[in-house]
Amino acid sequence: MKVLRTCVIDDEPLAAQLIESYIKRTPFLELVGTFNSAQEAVKTVISDRIDLVFLDINMPQLNGLEFAKILPATCSVVFTTAYDNYAIEGFKVNAIGYLLKPINYEEFFETATKAFNQLQKETDRGPATATADPGYIIVKSVYKLQQIPLDDILYVEGLKDYMKIVVENEPKGIMTLMNMRTLEQALPANRFMRVHRSFIVNLSKIRVIERKRIVFGNTYIPVSDSYAKAFTDFVNSRLVGSGSGQTAGLAE
Repeated sequence: MKVLRTCVIDDEPLAAQLIESYIKRTPFLELVGTFNSAQEAVKTVISDRIDLVFLDINMPQLNGLEFAKILPATCSVVFTTAYDNYAIEGFKVNAIGYLLKPINYEEFFETATKAFNQLQKETDRGPATATADPGYIIVKSVYKLQQIPLDDILYVEGLKDYMKIVVENEPKGIMTLMNMRTLEQALPANRFMRVHRSFIVNLSKIRVIERKRIVFGNTYIPVSDSYAKAFTDFVNSRLVGSGSGQTAGLAE
């Protein structure tokens, strides 16, 4: 990894311009875009292979903490804010760093370097990690460690600070104190897909898709607009008759 593809999201134009200028001074960062709201940035961040986002926390409608929870597992976050009482919440969503405004370049460069080094390590060990699939995950649940076979998992639901892992023959699910991005990174990408800010599904367990919803018994999991294209592509790649122009149409 030679450079990190980077975005700035901040509803304060002067703050956004300052961070933008810092990115341009830093040789291992490439500025892809600057946005004044999370809504404006969604399409670029989700679909344009962004490695790192400098993300303001206090923004109207969709704040930084909420937005960070829907980011792809491959996109890392550095939070920027004028308030220091968000640090704990920030690190719950696996933020690489936390910059308190007003931000000077020395602090910015130190955090950016940390992000670069961490992502470089992940890139270097990526292929080996990707091929190593032990067939299970181990999570901490109610003061014990529990091994869960991947084949048994139906879907994962995010419930604030907890994850509920719903498995076959276990109607109540398994609760674990973890955030969505951490669990998403632990699950093999070729077997599991995030379809909503609060849901990851086991692709091999999908039996029914109805009106942009995945049906597991009496549970209906929505496919949100942010993830609809990737899920539609997956479905269409396996849809019998898709070569004749038939498509699932979930991303419409």
